[in-house]
Amino acid sequence: MADALSVIPAAVLRNLSDKLYEKRKNAALEVEGIVKNLATNGDHDKITAVINLLTNEFTYSPQANHRKGGLIGLAAATVGLTSEAAQHLEQIVPPVLNSFSDQDSRVRYYACEALYNIAKVVRGDFIIFFNQIFDALCKLSADSDANVQSAAHLLDRLVKDIVTESDQFSIEEFIPLLRERMNVLNPYVRQFLVGWITVLDSVPDIDMLGFLPDFLDGLFNMLSDSSHEIRQQADSALSEFLQEIKNSPSVDYGRMAEILVQRAASPDEFTRLTAITWISEFVKLGGDQLVPYYADILGAILPCISDKEEKIRVVARETNEELRGIKADPAEVFNVGSILSIARSQLSSQWEATKIEALHWISTLLNRHRAEVLTFLEDIFDTLLTPLSDSSDEVVLLVLEVHACIAKDPQHFRHLVVFLMHNFRADNSLLEKRGALIIRRLCVLLDAEKLYREFSTILEVESDLDFASVMVQALNLILLTSSELSELRDLLKKSLVNPAGKDLFVSLYASWCHSPMAIISLCLLAQLDKLIRLLETPTFAYLRLQLLEPGRYIWLLKALYGLLMLLPQQSAAFKILRTRLKAVPSYTFSSEQLKRTSSGNPYQIIHHISGGSNISEDGDIHEDEKNLHNGIKFTLRLQQFEQMQHLHRMHAKAQAQAQSTSSSPASPKEVERPEESTRPTPAEMSRPPSRSSRRGPLGQLQL
Repeated sequence: MADALSVIPAAVLRNLSDKLYEKRKNAALEVEGIVKNLATNGDHDKITAVINLLTNEFTYSPQANHRKGGLIGLAAATVGLTSEAAQHLEQIVPPVLNSFSDQDSRVRYYACEALYNIAKVVRGDFIIFFNQIFDALCKLSADSDANVQSAAHLLDRLVKDIVTESDQFSIEEFIPLLRERMNVLNPYVRQFLVGWITVLDSVPDIDMLGFLPDFLDGLFNMLSDSSHEIRQQADSALSEFLQEIKNSPSVDYGRMAEILVQRAASPDEFTRLTAITWISEFVKLGGDQLVPYYADILGAILPCISDKEEKIRVVARETNEELRGIKADPAEVFNVGSILSIARSQLSSQWEATKIEALHWISTLLNRHRAEVLTFLEDIFDTLLTPLSDSSDEVVLLVLEVHACIAKDPQHFRHLVVFLMHNFRADNSLLEKRGALIIRRLCVLLDAEKLYREFSTILEVESDLDFASVMVQALNLILLTSSELSELRDLLKKSLVNPAGKDLFVSLYASWCHSPMAIISLCLLAQLDKLIRLLETPTFAYLRLQLLEPGRYIWLLKALYGLLMLLPQQSAAFKILRTRLKAVPSYTFSSEQLKRTSSGNPYQIIHHISGGSNISEDGDIHEDEKNLHNGIKFTLRLQQFEQMQHLHRMHAKAQAQAQSTSSSPASPKEVERPEESTRPTPAEMSRPPSRSSRRGPLGQLQL
């Protein structure tokens, strides 16, 4: 310090701390001349002493005017050193940078001015302090004083010029600082950061694209800024980077994909659109690099398919199709389980379009990687049952296609029927509202006969008799009215002459016994057509002759007209019987005849069977030589029906007793409470489910 005092006059030091700017400026010029002379003489020790004096006695002084004088003095000393300033920068720059955080705004202003003058002298030599300077400028860009901001902007432009022309700038050392600052929300700082990103990206020798994952999230975050200018600048920077990605042979898609997936779920519409646009380009460009991220990408795309903004929906749908069109090998890094998990989770979406695409993905995975998907069957089966009650017909039909694809294997076929029965039992509204659609569609996708046989097998031993009756009525109504089951009806009509028809009839009969109306329908379906044809054989000639006396055989005529009403109008049997009844002479019945016939047994008809054909004890019919012996033992079938109906009557009686005693406590021996319904486990899938529960009559089945 003594050396410094010996070379700098006291008057100069006094003026350097004066409150008037002009005196401080003149004193700084004196310092500049002194340092220049010392540099010419090569007396760097005294130069160091002068710099230390300016730093310790002025820039760190508690007096603001001293600090101002110290800053202008350091800048003057740097100007005096000219080309030799680089070796003293480690003494000069730190106190100036320290002044950027001074409480006095004028000190901060002079700090910017001082560093600006220093930078003009040393240019690229001060790059070693770039991170500290950048950090200081980042803070000053949001300074509360407008003059300080203006000074900082001037300094910032100079530093940018120096960096772009320097070959000593280290992007690797700078990126961690940039990444840290990208989380700042201040609009001035954001503008400052975007400006630097744009400038550095314009320098050919600086590979900003390689470090894009480090600050990409920050740029996307700026897209939702309240300032239109900042949003515009961020979008412009992102557009430039996306164009560079398209033209670059090597890009780190993986890290950026993770960021884009998160941003695709942003509440900000513009951010979502930009993110999904980037994802779309990545899917086209990324190739194998994106395979490990397919599940995450799919998780971002599916919700966007139902976005309220049409532009987002369009891009999301295109991207979804592009992604589904890529065929990857599970043996590599393609994770079937992860993609399946994403698709399954989206089935609970409230949006129809998203659920539909999720089902398309499950179907695609089944077609391409069936073995891998079936290993996750236990995890997804419950989830695939839930959409069966969806309000959208398209969702229900698609999930049925998925179930049908799974049920191609025999063991999975039974699993499907078991789970369907459980759901129908647990949710009566599902059976009423969606039962017909589900069963009819499965009959198309799978073997209708096999499906009905499986239903019948399970219902035959169903312990919940109320549910069994309701389910049989539903199946019977579908069987009788659905166009999809016309072949099954035709087969049942041949049950007397066709072994396959007989076998189906017997298979269904066992469970159809749960409902008297259903069993009657089944029997009529199987036998009615044959009965009409039998009436035209010689055996029943006597019966046809009785039709000539309608007044005498009133109930015969009514019975035949009743059969005519039961037959479909387009059937051959309907036409045969209608032709026969047209030949009956017209007759008017008197009131006495009606009373007389109604008081007796209206169903007594004297049967006369000639030797032309016969009916055996078990119901086997032999007509002409064309008919086959089918082996339906009607006596046993009747006994089977009576036994089942006996169980129903006992069940109804027990329910009535339980209701009558519900007002008083009952012991466990008096009333047996039904067990609660539980979801069958995989181990239980091999046997039909059963549960005793109270259930009302069948509601209106929607066909």
